Amino acid sequence: MDDFLLYSVGVPLTFLALVLGMALAARRILGLRVGLIRTTIACMLGFSFSEAVLSGIADARDTPALATVQLGISLLLMIGTLTFIEIVVPTGSVPPPTEWVRAIRGRIARTRRYSRITAIAVRHGLGPYLRGRERTDTGLARSLRRALEDGGVTFVKLGQVLSTRPDLLPADVIDELTRLQDKVSEAPWDRVREALTADLGRPPEEVFAEFDEKPLAAASIAQVYRARLHSGEDVVVKVRRPGVRRTTEGDLDIVTRLAGTLHQRTRWGRAIGVRDLAAGFAAALREELDFRVEARNLHAVRSGAGAPDVVLPQVFEDLSGERVLVMEFLSGVPIRAADVEPERRTALARSLLEVLLHQVMVTGVFHADPHPGNLLLLSDGRLGMLDFGSVGRIDAALRSALGKLLLSIDHGDPAGVRDALLELVSRPDEIDEQRLERALGQFMARHLGGGGRADVDMFGDLVRLVYRYGLSIPPEIAAVFRTLATVEGTLGTLSPGFDIVVESRAFADRVFESRLTPESVRRTLTEELYSVLPMLRRLPRRAERISSALEQGRLSMGVRLFADERDRGFVTGLLHQVMLTVLGATAGLMAALLLNTTGGPRVGPDLTLFQVFGYNLLVISMLLGMRVVLTVFRPRTQ
Repeated sequence: MDDFLLYSVGVPLTFLALVLGMALAARRILGLRVGLIRTTIACMLGFSFSEAVLSGIADARDTPALATVQLGISLLLMIGTLTFIEIVVPTGSVPPPTEWVRAIRGRIARTRRYSRITAIAVRHGLGPYLRGRERTDTGLARSLRRALEDGGVTFVKLGQVLSTRPDLLPADVIDELTRLQDKVSEAPWDRVREALTADLGRPPEEVFAEFDEKPLAAASIAQVYRARLHSGEDVVVKVRRPGVRRTTEGDLDIVTRLAGTLHQRTRWGRAIGVRDLAAGFAAALREELDFRVEARNLHAVRSGAGAPDVVLPQVFEDLSGERVLVMEFLSGVPIRAADVEPERRTALARSLLEVLLHQVMVTGVFHADPHPGNLLLLSDGRLGMLDFGSVGRIDAALRSALGKLLLSIDHGDPAGVRDALLELVSRPDEIDEQRLERALGQFMARHLGGGGRADVDMFGDLVRLVYRYGLSIPPEIAAVFRTLATVEGTLGTLSPGFDIVVESRAFADRVFESRLTPESVRRTLTEELYSVLPMLRRLPRRAERISSALEQGRLSMGVRLFADERDRGFVTGLLHQVMLTVLGATAGLMAALLLNTTGGPRVGPDLTLFQVFGYNLLVISMLLGMRVVLTVFRPRTQ
């Protein structure tokens, strides 16, 4: 009984200690962390096959000198199994068992949704286009719009984004996509109340003195309610629709997969950069789902409002979160229904344009969707801007290049337009600049010559010309052009006959004049002088040292190789692999020579000591070779 207990306890403990030792050895040899499950499997396979391998070499039981060879072969087989498993299924790629059920459920739901979206596309006659067919009929635009409407929230949003890209899609497709509208019903109040309570940390009746359960507006992403704080301030509460993030994330995964398929199978998908479009759309929609981003956007735009006649609501940050946004209530009517005298309409239109141009050209953060539905005529006669989920950002370098582009177009300078354009776009390796300049000259003659005048539609033709020459417009600049096109329609609604180009030119003149005043010039020169003053102070001393060294023949130049840590890491890793390869090859060559040697002391009936050394060197050679192979297939494990 004691022997049986000792055997039943000692064998598992011995095997566990052996597995742990093998795991430690594998980690050191392979240079990676090996999990217990795959280590156990590899260890069992190694011991199972080691006896069969040794039986073909000599009788290991009668040859104690082969104990190290037996252990080395077991380790070799184990590490070989681990290397194969690591190449096929890298560490960390398999989720824990607790996540398998969730992953399977997600895959099933995604497959169902994917099948439903594909069925919608086929039902509307879009199946051939998904397989790579080029456009041959005129019904594509209507079929695409109807398919996107049936696809739901995410695909309607995708169509609305595509409707702002005349550089990528034909005019009839753009016209159809601009007709896309969200068709959603109100979410029930009990589910909205749950979301409010979860985000606020308290029931809404404790946070607000009054709360109207009937929404002011219901859109695909959120619903808007009117409420009053205990301090007496009227506010609007924007609440994300329950379940919309889960649905949207699933649809975005489908959009990304469809984009990858279209990129691989269709020429037109590669031509318009469908994968980049999908990635940009997914990033923008995820930001729109997080109301904390909208709160930051509103704060950034408020800081650069720039006109007293345009009001932006204040955010109550202590009451806002990811799913809830509480803002100041702006009392007014939509500008389409506003009753205002023509002179006042012109003044308001001018103020709105100045605000947007100031945001684009001066502050770099601008409202990217200024359509009439996002503008109110307030009770005090001013304009109120709403919905800051879509905000554009443009850095100083792009703002400068955009200003040069607009100025060159205004002056009719094709060479200046070309230079500014090449600063704006992602420039290819090879481009015929002279040919591009001639095309720009023809473009300007067509739009500005013979009594013509610049308009916003001209930018659509400019974008198409840029695309024809293989240039890629940055998303920030595309957002600027889209905003200008949107605001032109809004200004036409607010003040029919409003000349956006003339007013923009007047705004630009005022901006340039403000930068050329004596005070502005003095401030600019002072700032530049402060920045270069330390360098100017050191310049004479350094010039004297250089001239003295040159006169005495001691002038030299020191270059530090591999100053970047990444370069040092790359070279170190490369040398490491080369050394392992050389050592492994040397050990293998020595093993082959020793195994073919018949002389030397005998350690078995048919085995010499030199052959034992050869077997050990062969094991070492194969271990080093496996390390090199794994390094090649998994370079990030180093």
